[in-house]
Amino acid sequence: MTYVVTDNCIKCKYMDCVEVCPVDCFYEGENMLVIQPDECIDCGVCEPECPAEAIKPDTEPGLESWLKLNADMAKSWPNITQKKAAPADAKEWDGKPGKLEAHFSANPGSGD
Repeated sequence: MTYVVTDNCIKCKYMDCVEVCPVDCFYEGENMLVIQPDECIDCGVCEPECPAEAIKPDTEPGLESWLKLNADMAKSWPNITQKKAAPADAKEWDGKPGKLEAHFSANPGSGD
């Protein structure tokens, strides 16, 4: 098992999860974070820290495509180990539908 970051992170990009991860398995994209599944130790401390509830265990049904996206993006995005400020409009994007199709960016973030 591993944890994955799902679509509600897009354009919210809260980083509370990064701060608590004991193995630094988060990677930063331009407008979301992902978890490198092979590095995740399944401790679960990140899940309750996400204000947008965008982190889920991969055992939940229907998350196969998110597991793949997390693994793929972690290969090219920089590692992030320190919390940064969320976007100013993060609360406005929390819970909006269709963010993957309309707003996902494969561009990397800046990392640490």
